[in-house]
Amino acid sequence: MSYETIELTVEENGVATVLLNRPESRNALNVRMCAELVRVTEQIEADERIRVVVFRGAGPAFCAGADLKERKDMTLSDMTARRVAGFSAYDAIEKISRPAIALVHGPAFGSGCEIIGACDFAWATPQATFRYPEVSWGTVGATQRISRIAGIRVAKELLFTGRIFDAQEAREFGLINRIVPQEQIEEQLQEMAAHIANAKPLTVQLTKHSINAGVETTREGAMAIELLAIEKNLRNSDWKSAISTFGSNKGE
Repeated sequence: MSYETIELTVEENGVATVLLNRPESRNALNVRMCAELVRVTEQIEADERIRVVVFRGAGPAFCAGADLKERKDMTLSDMTARRVAGFSAYDAIEKISRPAIALVHGPAFGSGCEIIGACDFAWATPQATFRYPEVSWGTVGATQRISRIAGIRVAKELLFTGRIFDAQEAREFGLINRIVPQEQIEEQLQEMAAHIANAKPLTVQLTKHSINAGVETTREGAMAIELLAIEKNLRNSDWKSAISTFGSNKGE
């Protein structure tokens, strides 16, 4: 499957990379990229080789936000359709059954932050910067993921002010998990992704599902979801062999 605004590569170890590939526009999200992000998630779900997905940006930016040039001649209905397309792209990333990780090496504004929030977790370099500029642009958006990640009060400050914040604050807010030097992040993230890819794919997918579905319900409901996942995993995995060999290799 070919794409114009993104690239998908799959390594032999099961680690896939989705590259936001509009460096001339700082990987700004346009209508085509929204559609292609949905399509690539469908391709990922259909490819049993893929066990982990890394999202990253080409050029100096991760994603500079929505493509404002595209919006200049849009009608009200066009704008609404564009926002729905964006929602569909973020939702598709969020619903990937495999672990999805964002590698952030530069500016991540607006839609870039939404993509990061839709991933399971993110690593960033010290040079990365973040911003939620929606209110500053006279529009409403990005109100849901950041409030769940960072809390309501932090979300309100970031959205109301539209200020730029650095990787250190992003880690404090929970938007990213780790800050890694520019010269080390590629190697370390690939090593971590390969480690996840080496785990039993069904077990990882069920763990992700249990977390995501569990936080949306009551404690009792969440425990029921986990129990169903446990039973499915036991029926479909060689768990006895895994237990017998656990810790047999150094570093485990």
